[in-house]
Amino acid sequence: MQHRRLGIVCTVLLAATVLPALLGAQTGRGPYARIAVLRPLDGKTVEFEAGYIRHLAWHQQARDPWVWYGWSIWAGDRYRWFVYATFGHSATSLDSAVTPGEDERDNLLNVAPHVEWVENGLYEYLPGVSRGTGEPQPTARLEFTTVDVLPAAAEAFEAALNAGQARLQGETLWYRMVVGGPIARYVRLRPQPGLSAVLKTGVNRRFRRGPTA
Repeated sequence: MQHRRLGIVCTVLLAATVLPALLGAQTGRGPYARIAVLRPLDGKTVEFEAGYIRHLAWHQQARDPWVWYGWSIWAGDRYRWFVYATFGHSATSLDSAVTPGEDERDNLLNVAPHVEWVENGLYEYLPGVSRGTGEPQPTARLEFTTVDVLPAAAEAFEAALNAGQARLQGETLWYRMVVGGPIARYVRLRPQPGLSAVLKTGVNRRFRRGPTA
């Protein structure tokens, strides 16, 4: 697909860290996902990882029914940044997060001192342009691609994705940002079993970097 006139594309390779942290049976199934990115402060990677594990333990003790995934960016210009996400929620289930106030306090205690918060958004899964269930399979590697397009070009971009849906090889999940920024942003996730699979498919072959206007 040619996206030169549509926007900026950035692809990075993620490595599973806290494995995805499966903390319970998901309830209130739907198309929405929370995806966030943070950057461990210089020299604080070990402290961040330990604090994040403690925070996941809090979720487990609080009997959080949501499933949380965590990945460390392994390649790309955001090397060692961290992505965490939860998938498959209905709109109403997003209002039922476990004790948000206590969650935030524990987050501020264990995670916030060691990171810079980069972005946090709500996304909607796009099954018509994807191949998969909307929730990535647990794998050792995962391609994480963000595409920012001009709002006026969003319809054309989704039409291009739709035209290529039948040619998708392997699990390919597309999401559209619905809350979290002023731009039209899309995220693509492609789970990969290892680096050999990444080399075979080619992380960057399908996209080209272009201007935003």
